[in-house]
Amino acid sequence: MLIDTHCHLDMEDFDSDRDEVIKRAEDARIKYIINAGSDREGNIRGLELSDKYPIIYSAAGIHPHNATSLDESLYSELGEWIKRPKVVAVGEIGLDYHYLHSPKGAQIEAFKKQIALAKEARLPVIIHSRDAKNDTIRVLKEEMTDISGVLHCFSGDIEMANKAMESGLLISIAGPVTFKNVKDLREVIRFIPDDFLLMETDAPYLSPVPVRGRRNEPSFLKYTAEVIAEIRGINVSDLARITTLNAMRLFKIGDVTGQGEIAYRIRDSLYLNITNRCTNKCGFCIRSRTSYVKGHNLRLQKEPSALQVIKAIKDPKVYKEIVFCGIGEPLLRLDLVKKVAAWVKQNGGRVRINTNGQGNLIHGKNILPELKGIVDSLSISLDAEDEKKYEKICRPSMQGAYESVVSFTKEAVKVIPEVKVTVVGLPGIDIEKCKKIAGELGVELRVRKLNEVG
Repeated sequence: MLIDTHCHLDMEDFDSDRDEVIKRAEDARIKYIINAGSDREGNIRGLELSDKYPIIYSAAGIHPHNATSLDESLYSELGEWIKRPKVVAVGEIGLDYHYLHSPKGAQIEAFKKQIALAKEARLPVIIHSRDAKNDTIRVLKEEMTDISGVLHCFSGDIEMANKAMESGLLISIAGPVTFKNVKDLREVIRFIPDDFLLMETDAPYLSPVPVRGRRNEPSFLKYTAEVIAEIRGINVSDLARITTLNAMRLFKIGDVTGQGEIAYRIRDSLYLNITNRCTNKCGFCIRSRTSYVKGHNLRLQKEPSALQVIKAIKDPKVYKEIVFCGIGEPLLRLDLVKKVAAWVKQNGGRVRINTNGQGNLIHGKNILPELKGIVDSLSISLDAEDEKKYEKICRPSMQGAYESVVSFTKEAVKVIPEVKVTVVGLPGIDIEKCKKIAGELGVELRVRKLNEVG
């Protein structure tokens, strides 16, 4: 399922076949469509559409092109429109200095007034910014407090994406990502964390390749999704799950499950979430700010039994590997790991454990011989080149944690076929020294991106 978070089905481009367009969207597994208003007439038509079609929701707002039309009367109407039950955002609002259909001053005033309206209504905003980077960032910094939203049809650079996210905005990607010569945009897409990413068509505009040149419509979102997934190195199903969750949470539509998952698929691997407990409190850890990884809710209400985990796996042979890796330290549950890993191996699967490397310290013994023959691969979090930095970054609850990670790695290479150590590429971490340590331990080093999990 995908969500088209921004389009304009109210426009006359769809007057001849609007019902068919919406039917094609449903056939293409578009779960919801958010129709963004631009002017008074468009907002009214958008509200009518959301009343008529269950999959359509509305955003009500005045586009920067029409900023001079936002007089007291229209502002009052807008205030009434956003109270309607299927209006989920204030938008499309913002700044457009490319055409300057409205003067800059009028655009900025209308932008700020509509942000204030969104704050009052406790709704997110949908923001348009074209050739207006500096003023957009300034307004966001001044006005975007206690409010969320999305920077739609993003075409800026990494700096602008960062500033937008700092102001509480998600980043929405549209059809231009499929065009040739969009290297910078693709770099931005690699950079955006999972929980800040959305997709849209902006239909009837910006049709993606291979339908470029035709009128755009929500069913074409799949082409944009395929390219974004390829850029990010994930499956379209992963991307759909991530962006659908983000849209549902931002716009408060649909049913966001509160049940933590035991087994969750990413790409061709199945990950096992067996505990939320950990002996570290790493500052970079995703669990400190969210329960979700690649769109999966991993906040457990209760730790699963070995039988529950095995039932959740079903057939291990259909996956590239079975990975013990949730939002906790799996080796805290050594007995369960051993039972499940042995079952996976007996049934033709491959086993990897992602660990903080404190297993021997936790259990007061060398546990690695117990994993021999049932674990194919270990990924151990080294995370720093010395104890002082490790203590600062990972904040372990047990004394001697860093040395235990190093000694665990030394023992692991004796009994586990494949062992790697990892570090998160944080400022201040000496990657070259970490590579040297890995070399001395006889293992490969992998540098993980901040906010990259799974």
